[in-house]
Amino acid sequence: MTRSLQSSGRRGHNGDRSANPLKTAFLYHPIFLKHETGIGHPESPRRLEAILKGLKDSALLKKCLRPEPVEAPLEAIERLHTREYIQHIEALSRQGGHFYEGPDTSGSSATFRSALMAAGAVVKATDCVMNGEAANAFCAVRPPGHHAERAEAMGFCFFNNVAIGARHLQDRHGIGRVAIIDWDVHHGNGTQHAFYDDPSVFYFSIHQWPHYPGTGRRDETGSKDGMGSTMNSPIGSGATDTDFLTAFKEMLRPAMNRFKPEFILVSAGFDAHVDDPLSGTMVTTKGFTAMTQEVMALAEEHCKGRLVSVLEGGYNLDSLASCVVAHVRELMGGIE
Repeated sequence: MTRSLQSSGRRGHNGDRSANPLKTAFLYHPIFLKHETGIGHPESPRRLEAILKGLKDSALLKKCLRPEPVEAPLEAIERLHTREYIQHIEALSRQGGHFYEGPDTSGSSATFRSALMAAGAVVKATDCVMNGEAANAFCAVRPPGHHAERAEAMGFCFFNNVAIGARHLQDRHGIGRVAIIDWDVHHGNGTQHAFYDDPSVFYFSIHQWPHYPGTGRRDETGSKDGMGSTMNSPIGSGATDTDFLTAFKEMLRPAMNRFKPEFILVSAGFDAHVDDPLSGTMVTTKGFTAMTQEVMALAEEHCKGRLVSVLEGGYNLDSLASCVVAHVRELMGGIE
């Protein structure tokens, strides 16, 4: 299976990447480093510093397209979050100093702007791919997003970046069917709830179970018109590369063949890594490489390679950097 994944993952936006001038876009903004979560908090600015160093040391960063993200307009945020909640986060940030939204989610004076920019980076990335400026994109953003509920911050997340990107694709680009693939070790409760009764967005999550936040059972498959549009693959502590890739092959691929997405978004958390302190799964960097190849193959088969990947978790700095380097390398066509 690894051999077939590698051969499919090295193809570009319209087939052979070597014949395709489009580049992978990398979206980042310095404001992300100013979102302070407090001493000892695992979701720290050091995560992005490690990623940037890894991409620079590997010489991949200079080969990427570098669009400049801008803050997402409030109308884009309001497609997923209530106006009252948005104003609440803004008010907390304006107070200065640190603030807490629940036991694990904290922020600072720069959090509101950083969260707007994180969502804006995803919006910009989808625009670049849809407008033919980039083959695909990776968004190195923080705060992450997939735990954020409509009116509640949780799990280090304030605004649901990937969900905002999905709605932007539908409302501004006329995309009818968006698939969201979430391989963060924690279930993306916010993303699932945002689209649980919506048949136009297919949400697939593979995550450790039982684990935070407690959602993501296999029998959670959607409701009303969205019945069947959610697919969860809960997986036990100790799960390996093979376990994750088997779920991709036996669950995700048939589901994508039925759904036929027009665009794929990835909630790319790298905390399922064997060295990550917040998980018990055993995925290696090679495993994330293979998952990237599989998702790229699905994008090629169904939506002309249109794919945007967005950083979620990953808290061991060394493994996070190595996984992102491997992930971006595959998005770029597996270049050496």
